[in-house]
Amino acid sequence: MPGRLPAASDFASWLQLAIIPPPASQAPTNILLLFHGLGDTNSSFTSLGQNLSLPETACISLQAPTPLPFDLGGYHWGDDIIFDQTSGKMDVDTGFEKVKKVIGDEVIQKGLVGQCGYQTREIFMLGFGQGGMAALAAAASLSSSASLELGGVVSIGGPLPSTIDAASKTAKTPILILGGSSNSLITASNVTRLKGVFESVQYKQWSKAGDGMPSNPEQMLPIMQFFASRLRSRKGVPEGSVEVG
Repeated sequence: MPGRLPAASDFASWLQLAIIPPPASQAPTNILLLFHGLGDTNSSFTSLGQNLSLPETACISLQAPTPLPFDLGGYHWGDDIIFDQTSGKMDVDTGFEKVKKVIGDEVIQKGLVGQCGYQTREIFMLGFGQGGMAALAAAASLSSSASLELGGVVSIGGPLPSTIDAASKTAKTPILILGGSSNSLITASNVTRLKGVFESVQYKQWSKAGDGMPSNPEQMLPIMQFFASRLRSRKGVPEGSVEVG
């Protein structure tokens, strides 16, 4: 039986989230979980879910569980807050043990699979910066603990967390990781580490500095192509689309 449109009551009451139905009252065949960056809230990614308008796909924009200290505003996905003593900036790679359990257990296993009837193959994740790192950590954990394959993970400027080691059996969940051509956290060594954990990794380097969100159709194209190759449809596969796995 196909999954149904999730409701807030399907998830733990302490989770802050927004649910965006599929366009044009379509059936929600797929779920896309959205994870904002460090210091943000889920409101901007709620708008992103609406703008993506992916066919037969409901989006859930999740807010990180922990507020930043010192009245800085916004939230973070890490286990801790660490400031770089040289730059004064917050470190994005501070452990993801707590949040990968929230994503994997509370959101995916209990909520989407247990309450709403989805298969893990129908569940996708997209995250920016630290949100992308949280998504990768959760996907790796689900694969190692339960051998589960998700539909796919897109990480924009978020490398694999340093605490995750290469597995003896690589995870089947396909990954798309994107970053800038300079001043990027997505280095060659980080891509190599990803390939040691996940079986299928695509890397797209934008011809721009930094790892900001895509700002034009050309930068957005690889993300849409990735989704087109993996999203499931009750109406059949659109002409020209190829499903991988």
